[in-house]
Amino acid sequence: MPSKPNFVPVPGSERAPMPGTRAVGAPNPNDRIEVTVRVRQRPANRRGAAQSVAQSAAEAPQLEQRQYMSQAEFAQTFGADPKDIAAVKKFAKTFGLDVVSSSVARRSVVLAGTVEAMTKAFDVDLQEQTAPDAQGTFRVRVGPVNVPSELSGIVEGVFGLDDRPQASPHFRILEPNGSEHIAQARAGGQAYTPIQVAQFYHFPPGFDGSGQTIAIIELGGGYRKRDLTAYFKKLGVKSPAVSAISVDGGKNQPAGDPNSADGEVMLDIEVAGAVATGAKLAVYFAPNTDRGFLDAITTAVHDTRRKPSVISISWGAAESDWTAQAITNMNQAFQEAATLGVTIFCASGDNGSNDGVANNGNPPDRQAHVDFPASSPFAVACGGTFVNATGATIQEETVWNDGVNGGATGGGVSDTFDVPSYQSATKIPKSVNASQRVGRGVPDIAGNASPRSGYLVRVDGKEFPIGGTSAVAPLWAGLTALLNQALGKPIGFLNPLLYQLGGKGILHDITTGNNDITNSGGYPAGPGWDACTGWGSPHGEKLLKALKNGH
Repeated sequence: MPSKPNFVPVPGSERAPMPGTRAVGAPNPNDRIEVTVRVRQRPANRRGAAQSVAQSAAEAPQLEQRQYMSQAEFAQTFGADPKDIAAVKKFAKTFGLDVVSSSVARRSVVLAGTVEAMTKAFDVDLQEQTAPDAQGTFRVRVGPVNVPSELSGIVEGVFGLDDRPQASPHFRILEPNGSEHIAQARAGGQAYTPIQVAQFYHFPPGFDGSGQTIAIIELGGGYRKRDLTAYFKKLGVKSPAVSAISVDGGKNQPAGDPNSADGEVMLDIEVAGAVATGAKLAVYFAPNTDRGFLDAITTAVHDTRRKPSVISISWGAAESDWTAQAITNMNQAFQEAATLGVTIFCASGDNGSNDGVANNGNPPDRQAHVDFPASSPFAVACGGTFVNATGATIQEETVWNDGVNGGATGGGVSDTFDVPSYQSATKIPKSVNASQRVGRGVPDIAGNASPRSGYLVRVDGKEFPIGGTSAVAPLWAGLTALLNQALGKPIGFLNPLLYQLGGKGILHDITTGNNDITNSGGYPAGPGWDACTGWGSPHGEKLLKALKNGH
């Protein structure tokens, strides 16, 4: 081990104290932990990925002109330089860390070692903390991660030293115990099966998603096969092929409580599986940390075995809750997905324009926030609506806003990302915050999300309605699987196409309602794109026709 190497901070790795927590001491220095080290792209091509995406999508927004890379081409062109990976391995050996795995395509090296070795290798101080609503303790660091100066410019992120909970699932449940409570909460609405919702939105008939794999990212909870079998049997459709993929030790581990992350997992599988019965569903389970979230995404994007063409993500947190290195690396992973022809849908959140942000555990901070990863310019951000339908016809569709207790769709203006080129002609409002910033507008599209018009699902042996923008991501993912099958090629990066088609009657424009539930100064719906429902909810048959006609 070197005596005193010159350390430099990894850009964007600074971590703030976690509000509302209590320190419980230092972690055991002999405990073994793992970290993921992300390295830069090949030096000759650091600008290439951005140019590739712009060329294949923003500058060539007609579907037939798109040329996507294969996994092998991507790894060779935009993956890590083997010399950089070798440099990280040398660093690991110097500090007594083990190399668990490495990936050129994912630009990742996984290292393992004791807490003591990790703190010396990355020049950090780790503390054990707990929170009132947390089970057990977690490691927390404050300040930056540091690396020896010879790795400066090579390492773009280090994840796993701090394992605080990073994200929340974006679903809203109508209590499965107590019909009176359900009746009260459902006042003015009713619940629907995913198949009924697909009918409302005219999903194209004659297609079932065969030949497609939908990746679903989960940061907790699990599913039971018997529940899925019973659910799809009752719907009268075949059960989809579902596989569980472990990432960073995450597992399909149902808690047995419908109010837990089980509700998220089952909602995602049952919605996507009901509308795309022929698609395969690959569920990537990872720990609820920034490392777990990032690794689940990069694993799905670069999965050469299952080759997902669509990814559904129903977890997230306000942009202000993330480190810059996490946002940068996850956004890069989404950019890589666009280059490979993979479409990503992200729920925009269930806490209105404030996104549930509080100051040190106190009431909301009265500022507007958008949710990440939905705010990534390379993700399709999914907002929520309330639907009132008769038979297979929607009678009314408005912005989902059931108040503080019932939830409301996320949406607004990003504090992190500038306006992407495909939104350049969109009338994005100024932020309602004092900054009046104009940035990336969220969401891009919407769909049924209110628990009052929620989805009838089965979780842990019980059937009841669930809402939330969590349902919109797998709904659109299922629709995209149908479209990919019908078109005979992946749609890939959808946003440039959506913004060409917006305002042309391809989607149902939502013009009534707003997403302010905390007096944060929310955003109203109106004609055209808006910062609570985007371009609106889908009309699957019209969307397919437009895509076939050259968009």
